[in-house]
Amino acid sequence: MKLKYLAGILLASFAMSACDDNTEDIGTSLVSNLDNLDVTTDTFNVTSRSIIVDSVYSRSSMGYLGNVRDPETNSYVTADFMTQFHIFENYAFPKKEDIVSLQDGNIIADSCEIRLYYDNYFGDSLSTMKLSVYELTKPMLEDQKYFSSFNPFINGYTNESRCLAQKAYSLADLTASSADKSSDDYTPNICIKFDKPYTDRNGNTYNNYGSYVINEYYKNPKNFESSIRLANNVMPGFYFKSTGGVGAMAYIFTSQLFVYFRYIDKDSTYVGVTKLAGTEEVLQTSRIINDAKRLQSLAEDNTCTYIKSPAGIFTEMTLPVDDILANRQNDSVMSAKLVIPRINNSTNSSNSLGVPQTLLMIPKDSLKTFFVNEQLVNNRTSFYAHFTKSSNSYTFSNIANMISAMNRNRKSENWNKVVLVPVTISTNSSSVITKVSCDMSLASTRLVGGSQNPHAPVRISVIYSKFK
Repeated sequence: MKLKYLAGILLASFAMSACDDNTEDIGTSLVSNLDNLDVTTDTFNVTSRSIIVDSVYSRSSMGYLGNVRDPETNSYVTADFMTQFHIFENYAFPKKEDIVSLQDGNIIADSCEIRLYYDNYFGDSLSTMKLSVYELTKPMLEDQKYFSSFNPFINGYTNESRCLAQKAYSLADLTASSADKSSDDYTPNICIKFDKPYTDRNGNTYNNYGSYVINEYYKNPKNFESSIRLANNVMPGFYFKSTGGVGAMAYIFTSQLFVYFRYIDKDSTYVGVTKLAGTEEVLQTSRIINDAKRLQSLAEDNTCTYIKSPAGIFTEMTLPVDDILANRQNDSVMSAKLVIPRINNSTNSSNSLGVPQTLLMIPKDSLKTFFVNEQLVNNRTSFYAHFTKSSNSYTFSNIANMISAMNRNRKSENWNKVVLVPVTISTNSSSVITKVSCDMSLASTRLVGGSQNPHAPVRISVIYSKFK
């Protein structure tokens, strides 16, 4: 039996013929009468529409901060983020009696600051932006799933009285000297000073937040033995809220808290620093605020469909499963290829949002559970396609398994619907996929589709096979 072997040849040939819409002669040209296998092809129209997605699962190693306008769609996007801090196990301050940073006989921190380090940004680095930093009143929970619509004020994680600092900044980092910027150790960052008096939950007041941290250590060093104990007993975390300015969005890859103090060691005085970092080892989540009215207007545009990330608009497609399988009881669907053309931007701007680089196709009913459950692409009910610049399109080479899965499970009203989601795919050194997460970066594009599509219809090309 050579059916599997033939299927491999046919699929390879189908992939090589991607630039040729005419597949009518594939079957006869490849297999002749070998094993009496009959191969036929057909194409079907695929319907699509834009759907508004108010939030996505947003736990990420990256935090987003700022406010920008998409010149193509005139829609605004604001991003804030929450983070907790990680401490190395068995971290220790110097002995209490060695600290020489004192005020009225009490141990203090000479200064304290948070730096938000970014390795990329969108927009104008000279735009003047503003932010506020709020201390969380309770830590984020490991067993709770945080989405990009999560509001820490409404959900009781902080309040206006917990504002520790406000900061005006630009991503050009004009406060750093040219010498600092030319140093190999320099990384662009937003520096926020915690130099005001701080009052803890028990009513104790310190000259700054760093003094609170040091004194908490000497009260109970065990609270600094793990990140979980630190979050639960000392430092629940922080919320960085964009409060002013338009034109720049920073991609924060790590946040660090610095506490500076002086201590004596062998009759010499040194400046010590404690560093705590916000990383993926602890909880971090971004909040995305979109212009709801503008998103609704875009979603109602039936001449195309949209993809807007981080959260905003995705494209829903209805696959013509019944048409594909009609009168094909004895046929096997060997291949189902779907090419989705992109529509070029209608405006030319240096600040246009980027094109989503990878789209994930999943059943509509799996839109949230896929990411919450940290599922991976299985090429049965989930597929991905990269953007191909040369063809200006996304190509799903073979979603035949999706057609079969939909045919077997018709219980939901969305049984034949899929959603295209912009994602980031992580792989290991062997190129094996290790993580699929929602793309939280700023990206936007229009796709051919919609109920009043003026372009050629989006079509799915199918190859069938059966024995004569």
